Amino acid sequence: MYRAAQDPRSRFVGSSDHLVSEAFYFTDPEGNGVELYTDRPRETWRRERGQIQMDTTWLDPNAYLQANLAQEVLDAGSALNGTVGHVHLQVGDIATARAFYVDTLGFESTLSEFRGALFASAGGYHHHIAMNTWNSAGSGPRAASLGLGEVAITVPARTELDALAARLRDHRIPFADDGRSIVAADPWGTQVSVVLPDLTTDELLTR
Repeated sequence: MYRAAQDPRSRFVGSSDHLVSEAFYFTDPEGNGVELYTDRPRETWRRERGQIQMDTTWLDPNAYLQANLAQEVLDAGSALNGTVGHVHLQVGDIATARAFYVDTLGFESTLSEFRGALFASAGGYHHHIAMNTWNSAGSGPRAASLGLGEVAITVPARTELDALAARLRDHRIPFADDGRSIVAADPWGTQVSVVLPDLTTDELLTR
């Protein structure tokens, strides 16, 4: 977070405590939002009515740095790599998003009571993907040159791809299947690739 805040190509836009995580928000050089976050221990997550509770409350970024940024962290630099924990998508309406990402792709809804948003995951995580209408309610397909063009999801085995293919057929959604991946477009034109573990990131980027 300290490196991103100092980089002239990005812009710090806020920070929040989400109960399940502590998050810091930036924009990249193209204006895409990037959230840098760290999870709280899973055993501290609260569940009510079968949903993981999340919120957005104030988190002081300067106090956070003062409490957590040690010299050994600065010295390690970019060797302390992160991973993509979740992706947020702007959608036109939540019901259509649920039909595609939950009913068809197979994610489990984890929080549906948050105004204008739906959070979903696999394996009990708070969310691997979220769809919101905060800036996009009522919108149709996005322009091809704008925003996130593809989301790639890894599944353990071919059986998961076979089950996905069956659901896509049931919902009459066109898709491509090359044996190692299934590719379909969501209702707003974002390409979703569901792939096996042996398909590398480099292969995905050069298709």
